[in-house]
Amino acid sequence: MKKTVAFSKNAVNVFFHILTRCNLKCSHCYINKKEHGENTLPIDTIEAWLEVFASKKREANVIFLGGEPTLHPDLPKAIKKAKSIGYSSITVDTNGYLFHDILSKVDPDDIDYFSFSLDGATRKTNDTIRGKGSYDTCIAGIRKTVLRGFTTSLIYTVSTKNIHELEMVAPLLKDLGIHRFFIQVIGIRGKSAENRQENLQVSRIQWLKTIPEIAQKISRLGITVIYPKVFLNPDEPFECAGLVAENYFIFPNGRVYRCPLCEDFPLHSLRLKDDVLVDTPRINENDLFALHIPEGCVMNRLVQPENLSYNSDGTPKYKIACCLLKEQIRSKES
Repeated sequence: MKKTVAFSKNAVNVFFHILTRCNLKCSHCYINKKEHGENTLPIDTIEAWLEVFASKKREANVIFLGGEPTLHPDLPKAIKKAKSIGYSSITVDTNGYLFHDILSKVDPDDIDYFSFSLDGATRKTNDTIRGKGSYDTCIAGIRKTVLRGFTTSLIYTVSTKNIHELEMVAPLLKDLGIHRFFIQVIGIRGKSAENRQENLQVSRIQWLKTIPEIAQKISRLGITVIYPKVFLNPDEPFECAGLVAENYFIFPNGRVYRCPLCEDFPLHSLRLKDDVLVDTPRINENDLFALHIPEGCVMNRLVQPENLSYNSDGTPKYKIACCLLKEQIRSKES
C-alpha cells in the first residue's frame, strides 16, 4: 500500500554528522568541508549534543552520519549513549566498510538499522560512482551485518549514471535480506554542485515513469520502499518541513540546519555553542521557509531550478515538493 508520509510533528529527527572524513570519494557526495568543517567530534561533545536534542520531545530519532561514521573510534559509545537517554530509533548510515570492528562492539538491541549505500546493481556502475572495490565491500558488509542479527536498509541515490540499473537491484535486495529500501533523488550540493555540467538529476518525466513502478515491484518482495515525492501537481498543497517538523542536520563545526538544501551555504538557523543550541542572526534559512512561491520549494528554485518547467504564460507546470516529503510503500508481508 502506497501512502505519502506526512511530516512528523511529534518527534525530533536528528541527522548527526559526527565527522566529515571518509575513505571514499563518491562523485555525488554532498559534504562540503568548507561549510561543514573537517574536525572529528570528541565523544564528550557527541554525548552532550545528543542530550540537547533528546530533551526536546518525548520521541527522538537519530541517524549517525559522516563522512563515514564507522571511521569514528567512539561510535559504539555514541550509539549506547543515544540508547541510554531514550532515543526511540538509532540508525547508522555507512558505506559498508564497517571500520573499527563496529559489529562486535554493539548489539542488535542497541541499534535499529545499519543503512548501507550502494549506487549500482553492478560492480561497474557502483564503483564508477563510489570508488573501486566499494561494491564488493558493501555487499560483504551487508551479509556480515545480517549474519550478526542486525536489521539493514539500503540507500540508492538515483542519477543519470545509474537509473538504468534501479530495477536490477530488486533480486539483490531480496538475496541480501534488506528490510527497507530508500530511493534518493540526487541534490545539487557538494560535489554535484561543483560539477553541474554532468547533469546528474534525472528529468521529471523519467522520474515519474520509472521510480513509482519499480518501487511497487520491489515492495512485492516484502521490502518497505521509501522515496521522495519530488513533484507536486499545481493543485497539490506545498508544505515546508522547516515550518512544521523538527529535523536537525548537525555538522562537526556546530552548524545546525533545518533544511538539507541549505547546507552548501552559511544559512543555518541554529548553532551549537558551548553545548547549547542557539539561534543565528538573520538572514538564515528560516526567512526562506516563510516565503510562498508558485514553484513550491524556495531553496529548490534558488539552487537547482533546472528541474522546473513553465507554461507560456510564465506559470510553473508543477511544484517541487519539500525534499523531506516521502512516499512509502509497504507490502502485506512487511
